[in-house]
Amino acid sequence: MNYIKLNVRLSVNEKWTESDAWIADIFKDALIACGYDSFSDNNEGFEAYCPEECFALEQVKAIAENEFGFVEDLKIEYDTEEIEQKDWNAEWEKNYPSVLFPGFCVVRPPFNPLEDEVKYDIIIEPKMSFGTAHHQTTSLIIDFLSCEQVAGKRLMDMGCGTAVLAILAAKMKAAKVYGIDIDAVAAISAYDNARANKVGKVIETYCGDASLLQRNTYDVLLANINRNILLQDMPTYAHSLHKDGLLFVSGFYVEDMPMLIGMATNCGLEYVSHDSIDNWCCIKFCKNQK
Repeated sequence: MNYIKLNVRLSVNEKWTESDAWIADIFKDALIACGYDSFSDNNEGFEAYCPEECFALEQVKAIAENEFGFVEDLKIEYDTEEIEQKDWNAEWEKNYPSVLFPGFCVVRPPFNPLEDEVKYDIIIEPKMSFGTAHHQTTSLIIDFLSCEQVAGKRLMDMGCGTAVLAILAAKMKAAKVYGIDIDAVAAISAYDNARANKVGKVIETYCGDASLLQRNTYDVLLANINRNILLQDMPTYAHSLHKDGLLFVSGFYVEDMPMLIGMATNCGLEYVSHDSIDNWCCIKFCKNQK
């Protein structure tokens, strides 16, 4: 049986970032209903696979035209190719290698064995929600956390995706960890992954936005989203932090730093440091004592 490979390219304001992954999730959900059974993410969107007899270009066109009218400046492009039958499980698994942070942690799917000695072994089922540590922004925050002491602290993972960062914080002995994602699929995935990593009693996950932050205050807040949402929600982040609390933001480019630092400063946060990978950036802030 031959398969059809659907290549979907997505961009918002001519860019595609990990914080826009919820758009791909909606697209994938619709494709599943059309008979697609395998997906692989990439830097432009994703690839989807279905048996040749299930493929209908009209269905793809209808999804692209009818499901995303509420998303401003969204551009969707797609093309197809016919491919010969393969061992699809093997092909899918090749797209999810383990991500190693030497000596600190490894993020791996359950079908990959633990091959390196690390402090924290994190198992993430690579479903449709974002956050398997393959993206630069997730890696940047993990690198920052490797230098932090979160034991005994209350931590929020905003835009948690699969909860990889929340799970890491829980394994680092954070007293309580919360995860919020606007996508219900991600929130459910986060809950499942927390239980699979035996930290379900420490982590609470919710579906919603930054308005949910008002329920508590936090020692550490992680926000791996996108520039516009970070700018919009920065006052809420600052208000939700304890004095001397730490904020780590990522999901934007190096050239966006001045705008984010300016907004954070206006909200009573002090710039501490930043790091970048392939022009993706992460900034660390601390809440003023004043």
